[in-house]
Amino acid sequence: MSRLAAREVTGVVLAGGQGRRMGGVDKGLLPFAGRPLVAHAAGCLRPHVGELVINANRHRDAYAEHADRVIADVEDGFQGPLMGIYSSLRAARTPWVVFIPCDSPALPEDLVERLVTGLAERGEGTDILVAHDGERLHPVVALMRRSLADDLYQALLAGERKIDRWYARHAWAPHDLSDCAAAFANLNTEEERVRLEAQLSEARP
Repeated sequence: MSRLAAREVTGVVLAGGQGRRMGGVDKGLLPFAGRPLVAHAAGCLRPHVGELVINANRHRDAYAEHADRVIADVEDGFQGPLMGIYSSLRAARTPWVVFIPCDSPALPEDLVERLVTGLAERGEGTDILVAHDGERLHPVVALMRRSLADDLYQALLAGERKIDRWYARHAWAPHDLSDCAAAFANLNTEEERVRLEAQLSEARP
C-alpha cells in the first residue's frame, strides 16, 4: 500500500464525552500547561492532516478556535466514543480518518506519521490500525477507513457501544508504540491532571 498523503487523512479529536469522573466538566476545555487540553490534541494532528475536526457536544464555539470544523454526535444523549467515531466518519471528506482523545496531552508529535507508516507497511488489507503501548491497546487512538461508516451505523442501530467489539468485525491490527508508552496517559480525574502537568513541566529542559 502506498503511503497516505496528509490530504487523504482527516484528523479528529474526540471531545464529546460527559467528563463524568471529573464532575461533568467539558474536559477538552480544561487548562493544561497554559492551554486547553484540546489545543494539545489539535497540535498533535494539525501538521499531518488535510482537515482538523473536533467532535464536541458542548461549547462548540470555544472548540471552533482549535479546528477547521466542529461536529456534534448525530444523536443526542452522550452515547459514548463509538457514536463520536461514527459521527466523525460520516462528516469526513477524506478516505482515511485518524482519531485521538482530547484528554491525552502528551501524545507524540509524530503519532500520525507513525500510524500512516505502519498502515503502508501492512498493505491493502488493513481497515483499522490501533495504537498499542506494549501492554494494552488504546482504541480511541486509531487510523481507519472512512468507508466503515455504514457498517458502524448498522452496529449502532443494533445497540453496539463497545469499540473493541466493533473493531473485531473488521481487518484491524495493533501498531506498536511501546517506545513512548507514557505518552498515552489520559486524564480522568483532577488529581491525574495536576500530576501529569507537573511531570511534563519537570521533563522540559
